[in-house]
Amino acid sequence: MKKIIVISGVLLILSFSLAASAAEYISTQADQKAVAVTIYNQNLALVKDRRTITLPVGENVLSFREVSAQIKPETALLSGGDLDVLEQNFEYDLLTPQTLLQKYVGREVTVIRTHPATGEETREQARVLSANNGVVLQIGGQIETGIPGRLAFDHVPENLRDKPTLTMLTRSAIGKSREVELSYLTGGMGWQADYVAELNEADTSMDINGWVTLTNQSGASYNDANLQLVAGDVNLVETEQPNRRLQGRVMAASAEMQKGMGEEQVFEYHLYSLERPTTIRDNQTKQVSLLQAGKVHCSKELILQGGDYYYRNQYGEIDKKMKIGVFVATENSKKNNLGLPLPKGVVRVYKKDSRGRLQFVGEDRIDHTPENEQLRLKLGDSFDVTANRKQTDFKKVAGFSGYNYVYESAFQIELKNGGKEEATIKVVEPIPGDWQILEESIPHQKEAANTALWQVQVPSLGSTLLMYRVRVKY
Repeated sequence: MKKIIVISGVLLILSFSLAASAAEYISTQADQKAVAVTIYNQNLALVKDRRTITLPVGENVLSFREVSAQIKPETALLSGGDLDVLEQNFEYDLLTPQTLLQKYVGREVTVIRTHPATGEETREQARVLSANNGVVLQIGGQIETGIPGRLAFDHVPENLRDKPTLTMLTRSAIGKSREVELSYLTGGMGWQADYVAELNEADTSMDINGWVTLTNQSGASYNDANLQLVAGDVNLVETEQPNRRLQGRVMAASAEMQKGMGEEQVFEYHLYSLERPTTIRDNQTKQVSLLQAGKVHCSKELILQGGDYYYRNQYGEIDKKMKIGVFVATENSKKNNLGLPLPKGVVRVYKKDSRGRLQFVGEDRIDHTPENEQLRLKLGDSFDVTANRKQTDFKKVAGFSGYNYVYESAFQIELKNGGKEEATIKVVEPIPGDWQILEESIPHQKEAANTALWQVQVPSLGSTLLMYRVRVKY
C-alpha cells in the first residue's frame, strides 16, 4: 500500500469525488494474500479477495484496483480490519485515447507537430471542441478536424482510471497493517459441463470422462484462486426487471471422482471444490478434469417415435421412410460405476473402427441428472433401419352431438432392416384420451397413461409389419 500524492504521466490522479479532504490509498494485486472464486452456471460468480492494507487513523479513501470490470457494486462487502465503509464508488470509466479526449472537450491541449524534412518539433495550444466521431480542434483562429500531429495533455482527469477500481470512503479506528476481505458478485464468468464417452465394440459399455469448461470475461484475472462450483438453482432478483433463475449446476463426479475435487452439500445446493489452487486469467477458457468412470453399462436402442395427432382424423398414408432414432441408454447409479449428480451439458460419444481408430458417432445434451435416474442420449438416426406408416381404417363411433367423441382407427407400420444383423425397434406411440387397443399383431406394453410401446424384432435384410387397432375416447 502506498499513499498517492503525485504520479506523472498517464496514471496521474489529482482528485477524488468521495471526499476532497480524505487521502487516497491504493491497493493492487501485489497486496493480495488469497482469492477465492465460486462460479455458477450462467454469467455469475462470487469473488472473495483478501488483501493486506495499511491505513492511518481517521477518514481515508481506499481504492481497490484490479477488481472485476463486471462487478455488481451493490453486492460489494468489505470485512475485517475494524473499518467502517461510509461511501463507495465503482470507477469503470477507463483511460483510453478516446475517453481522454472526451474529458478534454472545452479545454486546451498541446499540439506537437514534426517537420517531415528537418524533424524539428513545434508546439502550439489548441482547444478541443468535439471528440465524437473524430476530433474538432480550434487552433488560433481556425477550426481543424483530425489530429494534425501529436496531442499532449496536462494531466489525467479525475475518475479516469487505467483499471477498474472500487473506491471506498472509510473510517479507521487504528493505524496499523490489517487484513481485509472484499467480497462481491460479478458477471462475465461461467462454466459448462462437457463429457466424452467411448463405446466398446458391442455397444454394451462405455468409458466416460467429464470436464468443466470455465470461461472468464470479467475483465480481471484471479491468480492461484481457490475454485468452487455450485450445483443448484440460485434465484436472483434484478431491479426493475423480471426475476431470473440462474442455473447454477456444477460438474458432479463419478464413483471414481478425479483426485483433488471434493463435494459437500450447502443449503439446498451441492458445492464442489478444487483442492489445488488454479489461475483463471481474463479472456481465458480453462478446462478442469472432474470425473473418470470406466465400464459403465449401457444399451443401444432404436426408437420410432409417433405422434398423438393422427388418432382423431383420416390420414391414409402418413409417412414413408421415417427416421429411426439411435439412442444409448444407461443408469446413473453406483452399481453402474456412476452414482453422483451429473449437471446438464453435452456428451460426445466415440467408437473405434475395425482398425482401432476412434470415430465420432454423435452427441447429445443432457439435463441435470440426479443419482439413480436413467440417462438416454440420442446419437443420430439409423442408416439401415426405416419405417413406413399408414392409417388403414378410421371411423367415428360416438360423439355426433358435439361431445364424448369416440374414434376407432387402425394403423400399419412396416419396419425395414437393411443391415446385416437383426434389429430390435421400440415403437413408441403417444395416444391421447381414454384409449384401448382392440387388435394388434404384436403385444404392446403400457409404458405410461398416454403411451403404448411395442418391441418389434426385424430380421437382417428383411421387414416386419406391426398392425394395431385402437379406440380413443375424448
